[in-house]
Amino acid sequence: MVGAPDNGSDNIIHRMAMEDPIPWYKKPNLRALYLLLFPCVIGIEMTSGFDSQIINSAQLLPHWKSYFGNPTGAYNGILASALPLGSVIGLPFIPLVNDTFGRRNCIMFGSCIMVIGTIIQGFAFNGPMYIMARGIVGFGLPYAIVAGSCLIGELGYPKERPILTSLFNACYFIGAIVAAGCTFGTQKIENDWSWRIPSFLQMAPSLLQILFVYFLPESPRYLMSKDRFEEAEAVLIKYHAEGNASSDFVQAEIVEIKTTLEIELEHSKRSWMDMIATAGMRRRVLIGSLLGLFTQLSGNVVISYFLGDVLKLIGYTDPAFQAKYNLGNQGWSLVCGVSAALVVMRFKRRTMYLTGIISILAVYVAWTICTAVFIATHSEIAAKLSLFWIYAYSPAYNLCFNALTYTYLIEIFPFAQRARGIAIFQFWGKAAQFFGTNVNPIGTQAIGWKYLLVYCCWIFFEAVCIWFLWPETSGRSLEELAFLFEEKEDYAQRAGTAVTKTVLHVEHEEDKEKV
Repeated sequence: MVGAPDNGSDNIIHRMAMEDPIPWYKKPNLRALYLLLFPCVIGIEMTSGFDSQIINSAQLLPHWKSYFGNPTGAYNGILASALPLGSVIGLPFIPLVNDTFGRRNCIMFGSCIMVIGTIIQGFAFNGPMYIMARGIVGFGLPYAIVAGSCLIGELGYPKERPILTSLFNACYFIGAIVAAGCTFGTQKIENDWSWRIPSFLQMAPSLLQILFVYFLPESPRYLMSKDRFEEAEAVLIKYHAEGNASSDFVQAEIVEIKTTLEIELEHSKRSWMDMIATAGMRRRVLIGSLLGLFTQLSGNVVISYFLGDVLKLIGYTDPAFQAKYNLGNQGWSLVCGVSAALVVMRFKRRTMYLTGIISILAVYVAWTICTAVFIATHSEIAAKLSLFWIYAYSPAYNLCFNALTYTYLIEIFPFAQRARGIAIFQFWGKAAQFFGTNVNPIGTQAIGWKYLLVYCCWIFFEAVCIWFLWPETSGRSLEELAFLFEEKEDYAQRAGTAVTKTVLHVEHEEDKEKV
């Protein structure tokens, strides 16, 4: 079976949300929620972007190189990969914290850990201390990412939810730009503070989360799962109905969430065994795991962490040029990331994934050819074309893996398994990042441009997997998607029937009042 059948959706909640004529910016409560989501939650990924450029840009700083003994090969790899290693260690405990103490507390916990790690990183006096500090930052990061991505999807109004979750990943490039710009400026400092200042600034996103996260409401789905129904309903009424408790939409939404949670929790032990208990869950785990690998092994780590090595292959060895080119690439990537997030409602998920992965493959093949030609002939045209293809990689990658990752994860995993599902994605993503940051410098050092051929073959494999495994999820509510892979259609019908009865009852009451 290719992907999954796309039978469309007659979901009442989704239809009512899409037919809502009032835009979000004209709804005071929803507008305030979205503006607060940015520093509290959407900006969490800024830490990841900042980190990628801290390492990428630090390798261009003479004082960082000399302080850590001019690292190359495996030593250079572990300096970069300590953060994903820390993430892998912390991942098994994230669902426990996230589902027991709530999304906001999980974000706060992860943010505090990251602040501690960045302080140690800034004061590091040798390589092992620097590696340990990055591991601590990595340990805290996925707590904030998993909880934050859940909270965005569970608080957002259905009409804007895919855009919000897509912007979550786009914020990666804000952190990357700040880090690249900061290190570009501090490279003129003729001492260790040229790299210590950017290291300390890495705590900035975490401080924003610590300051603002408790101004956000808790996830209404989490509150309902803890039998705190009145609090959950108050959140939905305030932000999805602008305080109108009799709103048809919010009454239907409350019933759908309640009914779906009851069904999920009836058939869930809220344990890791749930992830392999049914064929549907095993399919979800497979997709989440592959998505984690694909987001980090599609050639992006080569550009994000080792751009200096790549530019040296095509003859660009000047640190000042490398820094400027890197800063420009991060700015371009932000434009591509935000643009892709804003069009996510216009196209089907499979269409965006397949278009993106085929584009990535085409770019990588062209880049590999140009690099090989330069090394063989020292052609200036081939070198400049390689620079072009590195920039062309960004829109291709952003179209699928950056824009859709958390949108897709939140859609394919039901509430009861959502935190574990995203944790599994994070595990494979961080494991792949750890592998890539260790192997890439060794590979480029050993076989040069031929290492890019490995990625060409792997990206082709990714395209095949996406074609055969990725289901269509657009046009449905989160509650309807909870039964995406299940053959027991009565589950979905049970939730749908409850919603229909609620809407008909509300309409009947309104008609009686008019009479």
